[in-house]
Parts: sequence; structure tokens; C-alpha cells
Amino acid sequence: MSGPERPVAAPRQPLRLGVLVSGQGTTLTALAERARDPEAGFVIAVVASDRTEAPALQRARTYSLPVEVVPPLPLFRADAGSTDLAPERTLRETLQRHRVDLVVLAGFLKVMRGPVLEAFAGRIVNTHPALLPRFGGPGMYGRHVHEAVLSQGDRETGVSVHIVTGSLDAGPVVDQRRVPVEPGDTPESLAERLRPVEHALVISVVERFARGELPLPWPGPSAGRDGSAPPQRR
Repeated sequence: MSGPERPVAAPRQPLRLGVLVSGQGTTLTALAERARDPEAGFVIAVVASDRTEAPALQRARTYSLPVEVVPPLPLFRADAGSTDLAPERTLRETLQRHRVDLVVLAGFLKVMRGPVLEAFAGRIVNTHPALLPRFGGPGMYGRHVHEAVLSQGDRETGVSVHIVTGSLDAGPVVDQRRVPVEPGDTPESLAERLRPVEHALVISVVERFARGELPLPWPGPSAGRDGSAPPQRR
């Protein structure tokens, strides 16, 4: 006589992403392409921006993804002292309405200081085109990062995915990939070579969250403080 049957574990529900965009949407496109495969373990629940003209929103529509436009948030290059939190509250409510599990900043060049950070503490990740903590912080985005890498004479650069906190680019690093700096490199050539590495890294991190290999929310103090980071992968 056979023993009692073991209960079958319920299948894990797909991780629901909220992707925030400001620009062209190349990272969004990489995520959307990967999400077409059920084995990816995640879906894009909403794509949101505070720029009605952002090309990324049109890319989202070509994939039939839900799109939301929210009121303008302050740029991290300026207006960082703004105390008007109403736009961020609207963004928070948008993400909650779409039942988002993980927020991905995909080229989102805006400041978040309160409502979203608190509601999604430990559940917001950002991609950065450098090996944090090097070349992070105010003014370090896009071409400016690559110019700084070259001016410092670094022999390698890379990409990072980190947890977003109240300190710009200072949250715990989830994972990184290293890329050599080659003789004759320019900011443009570095950006071109890093782009597919960045896309592969953020997809890998999202899938690991979806499989439960990474803790969600990320453990540590409340938003605005930093936790420890795992070893870098090469």
C-alpha cells in the first residue's frame, strides 16, 4: 500500500514589474522581449513615465503593455529641493493599482524622495552604467559616466544593478558585470558596448527575484539607508 501523496506545491505567480522610463526605452524593450517567454517568470504590469513624449511609451504600446503618464517629478539634476510630493504620491498609487511587486528604473532620470520609496522599500532596482560605488551620485548618468571613466584612465568599467534608496546611487549593489576599457574608446563606444551587458544583467536580476533566489523585499534598514552587498560576479 502506497503512502500518502505529497501535496503539490502551487506554481509561483509571475513577478509583476512596474517599469519607469524617461527616454528611448531600450532596457524596457529587452525586458518586454524576455517577458514573452513564460519561463522568464515575470510580466510587465505597467510602464510609467512623467514624460508624455518619451519614446519608451510608444515602445511599450507596441508590446500592448499598460501605459500610465504621471505628473512631472523633479529632475535629479535640478529642482531636487522641491517639497511637492503630490506627483510621487500619484506614481505610488499607479504602481499599487497595477499590483506591482518590483519597480525597475530603466533610464528614469527623476528624483523620488518619499511616498514611492516608503511603499516599495527594498523593491526598487536601478541600472547604472558603472561599477558602483565608482562614478555614482549627482551628475553621474549616461555620457557623463563614460566621460568620467575615460578621464580617470580606468582599465575597466561595467554595469550595476542596485537597490534604490533615498541616497542617489548609494543603495546596496545586487549584481555587477565588468567590461574592459579598450584603447581608443570614446563615451559613445563604451555606451554601445555596455548596453547589451546592462540589458542582460537587469534581466538576470529580475529573473532571480522571480525565482526566489534573491530576497524581495531586499533586507536591510528602511529606505534611504544602505545594506551590505553580495560579492561581485565577473
